[in-house]
Order: sequence, then C-alpha cells, then structure tokens
Amino acid sequence: MAPFPHLGDLGSSGAYLLLVAGIGLVLPFVVDPERTRDRAILFAAAFFFAARYAWWRGAETLAPFGLTLDAALSYMLYALELLTLIGSLSAFVILARTLSRSEEVDTHANWWGDDEPKVAVMIATYNEDRDILERTIIGAKSLRHKNKEVIILDDNRRDWLRDYCLEQKVRYMRRPDNKGSKAGNINHALDRLAEDPQPPQFIAVLDADFVPHRGFLSRCLALFHDPDVGLVQTPQHFFNADPIQHNLGLSASYPDEQRFFFDHMQASRDAWGIAICCGTSSICRFDAVRAIGGFPTESITEDFMLTITLQSQGWRTVYLNEPLTEGLAPEGLKEYITQRARWCLGLMQIARSSVGPFSDAKLRLRDRWSVIDSVFFWATSFPFRIAAIIFPLLYWFFGITVVDARLADVLVYFGPYYVWVTMVMNLLSRGLMIPVFHDVSQLIGAIPITRAAYTGLFRPKGHKFSVTAKGGDRSKVVVQWRLMAPFAIALILSIAGLFLGIFSDRFAMNDAGDGKWVILFWTLYNLIVLSVTCFTCVELPRSETHMADKPERVTFTAAGETQELWLSSLTLDTARLRGKPYPPQTRGMLHLPDVGNLEAYVIAPTTDGARLQLVPTEEQREALFVRFYAEGDAPGVVSTRTSAVIADIARRISFGLPG
Repeated sequence: MAPFPHLGDLGSSGAYLLLVAGIGLVLPFVVDPERTRDRAILFAAAFFFAARYAWWRGAETLAPFGLTLDAALSYMLYALELLTLIGSLSAFVILARTLSRSEEVDTHANWWGDDEPKVAVMIATYNEDRDILERTIIGAKSLRHKNKEVIILDDNRRDWLRDYCLEQKVRYMRRPDNKGSKAGNINHALDRLAEDPQPPQFIAVLDADFVPHRGFLSRCLALFHDPDVGLVQTPQHFFNADPIQHNLGLSASYPDEQRFFFDHMQASRDAWGIAICCGTSSICRFDAVRAIGGFPTESITEDFMLTITLQSQGWRTVYLNEPLTEGLAPEGLKEYITQRARWCLGLMQIARSSVGPFSDAKLRLRDRWSVIDSVFFWATSFPFRIAAIIFPLLYWFFGITVVDARLADVLVYFGPYYVWVTMVMNLLSRGLMIPVFHDVSQLIGAIPITRAAYTGLFRPKGHKFSVTAKGGDRSKVVVQWRLMAPFAIALILSIAGLFLGIFSDRFAMNDAGDGKWVILFWTLYNLIVLSVTCFTCVELPRSETHMADKPERVTFTAAGETQELWLSSLTLDTARLRGKPYPPQTRGMLHLPDVGNLEAYVIAPTTDGARLQLVPTEEQREALFVRFYAEGDAPGVVSTRTSAVIADIARRISFGLPG
C-alpha cells in the first residue's frame, strides 16, 4: 500500500522519500552526536529501514526460482547484498556508542609522580631514505618525556644508517636475518632490551615515516594508570594527501581515506572495549608484551593480532583519539592498494589463527565479534562494489534481469534506507561519507583486495610481508594504465550497453518491467563512479613540502633594516613574505621563533613581498623539522563541505591541475 494513496504510486513514493530526507535535515539541530542515546535511536531507525529493505528484496524482486541463469544470478546478488548488509548492521551497532579519553588523560597526567617511567621508542625501518628517517628520529628525540631511549630497528643492515644514528646519539639495532618481518624485528629488539640492566617499562612503536608530536608519550602514558591496560593506540594523521585526494585535486577539501576509521570507528570500538592496535603510534606495557611471547608472527598484520592476543591474557587495548603523530600516506596508487590488500590478507589470517573468532582462545564474545565484523567488511564490501558494476551489464548485453522491481517500490524501500544511512553517517562523521568518492575509494582496490580476502580465508599461510614503499621520484605525470584498464573497459561497456539498450527494442520491452528504470539509474551512477575512478588513475606530480598552517608575523632584517612582515608560506628551503617588496638577491636574516635567525636571500620578488631561499644550519634544519611535524594540531582535512569538494573537483577537471 502506498504511504500517500491520494498521490498515486510514484508520487506517494517520492513524497515518502522526501519525508525521510526532511527528517534527516532536521537531525543536526536536535541530535547530540556524542550522546549514546541519540546515536542508538539513529541506528535503530537504520536497522528498521535495512530490515524492511532486505525483506522486500527477498520477497518481491528476485527472479522466479528455477534452474535458469536469471535465477542463479539474481539469488547470487541477493546473497552478496545480504552479507554486505549484515556487515553494515554490525558497524551500526559499533557506531551506536563513542568514547573520548581526553578528560581521563587530563585527570591522570603524571600519575607516576617523580619516578618517570622509562620508555623505549622503537622506530622500525626497512628501506626508507634518510630524508624520511631523519624527521622521525629528530621528532622522537624532541619528545617532552625525558626518561626515554630512541632505538632504530634496521632490518636492512645499512651502514650509513648506523653512522647517522651515532651522529644523532640514538641506539641502533640490526639482526642477521629478516625472519618474522616487522614483528620479528621488534621481537629481536625486545629480547635485547630484556638483557639491559634496566629494561623499559613501556615501548612505543613508530613506523619509519611517522613523526611523534612532542606530547605523544606523556599523553598516552597517562592511560596506563589502570594496571589492566596493556596497550594505548592513537590515530594516524598524514601531512601529505593520499593518492585519491591528490589525483582528484581534493587535498584541501576532502579527507584521507582512513579518517573515518581513526576519528570515528576506533572511538566507537573503544566504547565497546574492542579498540585495536594499528601498529605505529601505539605504546605497549613491556611486561604485557613479554608475557605473551612478543609480537605475534602468525599474521602479516601483527598489530591487530597483538590486540587479540593481549586480550586473551586479560590485557586491555584503549584508544586515545588525539592527533599525536603524523606520517606519510602512500603517495602512489600501487602502494595505496598494496597496503590495503596486505591489511585484508592479514585480517583473514587472524580469522583462521589460534586466536581467531572460532578458536579455543580465552576471548570475550565481543573480541570474537570484533574479528568477525572486520571479516564481513573485507570479504563483502569490495566484492559487492565489483558486482554493482557487472550486474547492470548483464541486462544490457544479455537481457538477464537480476532485480525485478517497480520504480515506486525502489523509492519506498531502498530510498529511505540509503538516504537515512547517508545522512546519519555524515552527521556523525562531519561529512566524511560523500557517496561517489566513498565508492571510488573502495572500487580502486576492489579486485586485489577481494583476491586477498578469499586467498587469506582459504590459504592463510605462506604469504610474504609486503612493505609499503614511501618516497621516490613523484615529479612527473604517470598514468597507471594497468590499474585503469578494468575500470576503463567497464566504463566503455557501460556506455555501449546503455546505447544498445536505449536504441534497441530491449528498453521498450517489458522484460524488466519498471525495473529497467532502476537499471538505467544504476548504470548512470556507475558511469560517474567509473569516470572518477579512471581520472584517479592519472597520478599528478607532487613534491613533499610542509606549508605554514596559517599566516604569522615574523621579522626580516636586510640592509641594516628590520621589518615586521607576514609569513604566508614556509618549507624547509623556502619562505614567502608579504608586506614589503624586496629586489632579487637581497640577503638578510629571517627570525623564526624556536628556530632562530635563518640566513636567507630573495629568489623572486612579488607585488607585496618576496620569496626567499633559506640557508638553515643543521641545527636550524632540525628545529624546522620539529616545528613542522612535532608541534601543532592534526594536519590535513578532518571534516568536509560538499560545496568545497564540488568546486575542487570542477577545478581539477577544468584545468587538469590539483586544487
């Protein structure tokens, strides 16, 4: 029965959908995103819409049961959709709660009194260049916590790195082999530390490209006031744009792909007691890790497995949602996809491991649920994204109908679910779930991730650890033809199928009933997603620079005259001043707080100032590293405005340049 019978089927369905959307628009004015009651009500409504949609799909839209290709494919898509929906519902339950521990940190700061605990800051490295490692080492040395030892774990046995560590007065460790990959490297260091006259009480783990903010140790250590806490994890932030942001010109308006997980999902997991270790940017209790035999090597994602293993022995993992480190996101699409496929494979290995959800390990029910939830995400979301591209083509080219639905019913059953979930997720995440870009971020790696998911489930052992490459020459436009090929082919087939259907008898026939309009909409949406995905495969040049976060007043002394000017941009080598023009080659001194007087000369005059070439000393260079990476707030974008995203993507398409 139509919700508004007097409007007719289609009008009634549209009115119902608009009503749901209207309620969604009011939510920001009446809902507190931090209050559990409000979140629970929002997701209870999402459950209702999801159950209603799933029932309708199963009862009214499937092909008649029988030994036909239509029936087989129709039921196959429905099964995949149900599994994906179950994964979404599990995520809704998790997101119904959230937790911030900042107040707890403030309350228990310096709980140790005058006896400051000893911390080993371990930086695991394999093949990173010096320019990546030096900022991490300098950042680690600048940590405010005094009782610390910075240790470089070199799994590539490089003499130049050993010598550099000697210069920096930090400890250097290497081992004779690479057994156990990153986990094995850390375990070797743990054994060495256990032999010290005074072993550390805590160990902090940093990837080679992650720089800690100066308060990283002191803020995290406050949560160890609880003797049951074995590990504290913090979010990962990035000072560069990931490939999707960069290639689409969205670096200033759209967040990196991991923001939703770190800023929102982890805080919700923590509220349920199932926050997970994510490797870098974490601190562990030394005795807890030693008690479980070190970092697990049964999975190539040793971090998540470390959480599960600690929990099996009664230790808790907690999450501090504060920007306390910042690192280098994968700069190329190949590295981006390789990293996520590795995460997927490692999670599947955990599911099949000795601490998996169906093992005999002493795990709480919620820990088993935590792993199962992750399995559903990796094993269903990405295959469903592939299916969403393929199934409309089956209709256009072969006349196979997998969804037989009236347009009015789609608006009544699918429309409210999709609109409600999209609006709720954006309300709770400050606009991070823009549909097309979210789909692109999943589609771009869907094929290798799907392969990794089912390889890991059915053949969990015998896979090598794949290091995510960082750095390298990124100065040229690179078209990733092999990555683009399946999306370009799907795009061409979708266009061809659409024209074939429209200009042939098929679209006029009633073989799909009203469902042909659903297939038409589905195809048009796919054309947008596939076009943006192909666009993403064109990698733009990039240079790694750190710009001043906001203009500030500085002084510049030249020709015996000191002027107070605006500093509008700053990198390790250059600065831009505004307020007084200077002729080329003017030499002077730029004074920066906490850095000192930097020798500089004008390389290009501007209408209201000049661009300077900086000539820092080694000590000043290190001070600039601290200023750029170890001080301040989170880098990058943490919330979005749709208008800004649209403007940036339009600029990228129009001019072929990043915004």
